[in-house]
Amino acid sequence: MLDQQLKSKINQLWDRFWSGGISNPLQAIEQMSYLLFMKRLEDEDVLRQENAKLTGEDHKSTFEGTLEAGGLKIDKKTCRWSEWTEYSAERILDHVRERVFPFLKSLGEKDSMYASYMKDAVFSIPTPSLLIEAVRIINEMHIKEQNRDTQGDIYEYLLNELTTAGKNGQFRTPRHIIKMMVALANPEFGDKICDPACGTAGFLVNAYEHILKGNTSRELVKKDEHGNEYNFKGDKLNPIQWKSLRENTLYGFDIDSTMVRISLMNLMMHGITRPNIVQVNSLSSRFNEENYYDVALANPPFTGSIDESEINENLRVTSKKTELLFLSLIYRLLNDHGRCAVIVPEGVLFGNSNAHKSIRKLLLEKCRLDAVISMPSGVFKPYAGVSTAVLFFTKGEPTKRVWFYKMESDGYSLDDKRTFIDGKGDIPDIIRHFNDRERENPSDRKKKFFFVPIKDIAEKDYDLSISKYREIEYEEVKYEKPEVLKEKILKLEEEIIEGLKEL
Repeated sequence: MLDQQLKSKINQLWDRFWSGGISNPLQAIEQMSYLLFMKRLEDEDVLRQENAKLTGEDHKSTFEGTLEAGGLKIDKKTCRWSEWTEYSAERILDHVRERVFPFLKSLGEKDSMYASYMKDAVFSIPTPSLLIEAVRIINEMHIKEQNRDTQGDIYEYLLNELTTAGKNGQFRTPRHIIKMMVALANPEFGDKICDPACGTAGFLVNAYEHILKGNTSRELVKKDEHGNEYNFKGDKLNPIQWKSLRENTLYGFDIDSTMVRISLMNLMMHGITRPNIVQVNSLSSRFNEENYYDVALANPPFTGSIDESEINENLRVTSKKTELLFLSLIYRLLNDHGRCAVIVPEGVLFGNSNAHKSIRKLLLEKCRLDAVISMPSGVFKPYAGVSTAVLFFTKGEPTKRVWFYKMESDGYSLDDKRTFIDGKGDIPDIIRHFNDRERENPSDRKKKFFFVPIKDIAEKDYDLSISKYREIEYEEVKYEKPEVLKEKILKLEEEIIEGLKEL
């Protein structure tokens, strides 16, 4: 989450874009993303140069050399944010359109996903005054700590303004919920990680940082004012491992071309040189991957549906509900012993249609359903008040028992304002007890977390609602006898009358 000053600057940026003639929110986000990418590109280049000096490694600047584009020979140095943002109003817009943006589009290798999807990208800021105003606001944001994913937070806050958010159940996942899910899945170096509905690539970025954290010397890790760790350098990885991590680890799919471009830029700004992001409807017959990934992380669209003729016939559920189809898809994508953390609407846990029951049986009989974490309904506000849960499962062996947890707080107020409390709530407790669940073996169903044997779940028609199993402890209230209460009331009346007489 961002501080109030940074939120104010982003709101100013929105106001300038709207008043400057870009009223389509998705187009505005895309154009803002290009500008943020241009700024961070130089910031990251400077940071890598400084790190190279410390380690004695060679560093070739992104801005070295020349580029041929549109019949022009472009000096890459003039594409630095710090240089072109000082240009006059008469010069700046043409320079960005004709030189800086073509340079931006050329960054990916010719056969890369980035090159493919940036090919049709257009820089559509219409006037020099809007460009200059946008540059001024971005410079005033003062994104000081480049090691932290401030840019990801900016994307999340930008997406708050999408008027289309939630129409197809495409709610943006809060970053602290993403981090919790990544911690549960615990991706490691060597895992192939997938998000079949990747949006802005938040899960993939956090999975990447989690792997870096596991390969960073403890003395290099820093903490912010809230105790959150950052500055993961991955210093324990050798060059071959770095190449594998950046090029062959993270895979994302999304149906929206704009989201694909935003995802690509987000991943590249985190040092992932060849992002594997593909524009495709992963539920359709055109998508045929299977048994490939070690980890799946997802918050797929809720409540949406797909044309029946488009649905991939290899999915193991007969339904048009996207939340059920995505669970079947994830099962298909995972290899044996592959693991998944996924957000589902509460209806998946108890729906009584044949499709709902069959998907739950799939997760319980063909997978080891390790955990069901019920989240409060306010987690997705202001988009919606829908109640959700996180499912964590491992493919390839049947479930013997399921660990349930009732999350009561995520560290923010559960109203539309989502006011910061501590940014954590029950999350550290969830991660700690999930990791210790076998040793703790909790069975007291009056607590927040406990195990339920598969036999009990089968008896309740495979219902996965925690309310079906959690026992509510009621305190017995003892009331005084009526004659005692009557005597106390009469005595109180006498005292009141005496007090009035004294007055």
